[in-house]
Amino acid sequence: MQTLSVQIKDSYVKQFLSFVKDNHSNISISKDENLELESSVYEKEKELHQIKADVKSSKRKILSEKQYQKKIKQFFSVFKNKYESYKPKKR
Repeated sequence: MQTLSVQIKDSYVKQFLSFVKDNHSNISISKDENLELESSVYEKEKELHQIKADVKSSKRKILSEKQYQKKIKQFFSVFKNKYESYKPKKR
């Protein structure tokens, strides 16, 4: 027996399972326990595909290494200035 990964559109899952049940006694379907542990895998996958599409269509911009480093430095500078004087309350 071989194990394959099949991606099925949400709207077709019920029909697919019915097809397998009715027509193929040599097929066994089970859920991957690893995917069950991470319930948001499919949502993350959809989000990543959307990001990829947004980048391709120029709706979203990917920063160069230099731009990224500049943004990070700005972030930490603002963060440091904002919280530099913060002192936790004594209990």
